[in-house]
Amino acid sequence: MTTLSRLVAVAALSLPLVASPGTAVAAEPAGTPALTSVIPAPARVTADPNTSFRLASRTVVRVSPGARAVGERLAAELRPATGFALPVVAAAARSAPAISLMLDSSAAPLGSEGYELTSGAGALTIKAYRAAGLFAGTRTLLQLLPTEIDSPTPVRRAWTVAGGRITDQPRFAYRGAMLDLARHFHTPGEIKRYIDEISRFKVNHLHLHLSDDQGWRIQIDAWPRLTTVSGGPGTGVDGVGPGFLTKSQYSDLIAYAAERFVTIVPEIDMPGHVNAAQVAYPELTCDGVAPPPRTDTAVGYSSLCIGSETTYRFVEDVIRELAALTPGPYLHIGGDEAHATPEADYVAFMQRVLPLVTKYGKTAYGWNELAKAPAASTAVAQYWNTGATNPTLAAAVTRGTKVVMSPANQAYLDMKYDRDTPLGLSWAGYIEVRTAYDWDPATRLPGVAEPAILGVEAPLWSETLRTLDDIEFMAFPRLPALAELGWSPVSTHDWTSFATRLGTYGPRWTLRDVNFYPSPQIRWS
Repeated sequence: MTTLSRLVAVAALSLPLVASPGTAVAAEPAGTPALTSVIPAPARVTADPNTSFRLASRTVVRVSPGARAVGERLAAELRPATGFALPVVAAAARSAPAISLMLDSSAAPLGSEGYELTSGAGALTIKAYRAAGLFAGTRTLLQLLPTEIDSPTPVRRAWTVAGGRITDQPRFAYRGAMLDLARHFHTPGEIKRYIDEISRFKVNHLHLHLSDDQGWRIQIDAWPRLTTVSGGPGTGVDGVGPGFLTKSQYSDLIAYAAERFVTIVPEIDMPGHVNAAQVAYPELTCDGVAPPPRTDTAVGYSSLCIGSETTYRFVEDVIRELAALTPGPYLHIGGDEAHATPEADYVAFMQRVLPLVTKYGKTAYGWNELAKAPAASTAVAQYWNTGATNPTLAAAVTRGTKVVMSPANQAYLDMKYDRDTPLGLSWAGYIEVRTAYDWDPATRLPGVAEPAILGVEAPLWSETLRTLDDIEFMAFPRLPALAELGWSPVSTHDWTSFATRLGTYGPRWTLRDVNFYPSPQIRWS
């Protein structure tokens, strides 16, 4: 991580030390994190100052049937800093302090991701209707433990959780992040690290942009040159972003994400943004001539040949193979910036392609332009424009289209923070943390009210990104702001509260070596 962000947060960890052979010893902190300190803000909090839970060497993690995987993950996360054994058991002796993870039908009103966390003397219990809710509760628990819980090595100290109860559930079912692999290929290891971080904020979808004019990043057996040619050396912006996911690597990422209750959403952009596909297969053009490879950042110049049956054979092959690989419900078909496709051809293309997604068992998903097609009534449209109105999308909503909100001037993580930001673009404006936080998805567009909104997504395009450090610098701390919009009820929305909670989170990123941007809008601990 950069020296700047490390120094900003590390001061909070400069606690007096007492010698102890082989183990760092931190002094007792000024206070235990409050139940209200969590990001995203919980729905309901009832503090009890007369009690607390102490995680100690004798603590066990107690799990009900169906909860063991979540329990094992939590124990593995707590062991490095505490140095405790934290055995995961089906039952615990009455005298042993326990963190209990319980699947319970009484929690059904909280939905599949809701949970109740109760902290008191000798026991901390997380109760949920489904395992996803238990996992969400453990993300809250990690933030309720002192900052040093993120230390990679043991820290001798009291590990105390404030007493009381949190009852929590998400506002929106879909809370997403997007990572662009086409403009610059990011390795499976980098993607996994990103999954680790976004899941801490209860983000439950990762949208992977797998094709564009500059590169093709997913193996398709029926069309092998897509990756051997357009995923090879010289692809990507400036020709420095080669690589692609094999089917095995893609499946491994899906499994890794699923263990953290994150659903992978694959995107193949069409009918525009297809230059890389046409370089590999000239028959996808109308004249049969391969275009030159593109490594610049221009958009809107490429189009599939709408009247050619080869186009639809190609599209169906790609959809079929990708749907077979993807257990999640969504398959994103892009549809944005198709300036080289006449509007009538665009609608005709979508009328043919949207049903293909359904044919292979998936819900079609695309950028908001696809709302022009009548067949989009059963699809999800992702709003990415910057305008205050979108009559086409509002009309589609009346026909049944659901919406994911990603307005570029508030949710695009590749926009610069300010004019001096070394990475990113600025076509949609500068986006500081408060800009990312201070809006409401349900009032952003007339005619697109809360019942039509599936959720919120934070896209991160890779034109200027090259490394994991670059990804982290642009995503954090803005992604937690958008995660809170997706999870927390409107009644909790408060900039001052969020800024305070975010400021105290900074040292946790430092301990995990996350290269976050130390925004001057935030008073970092």
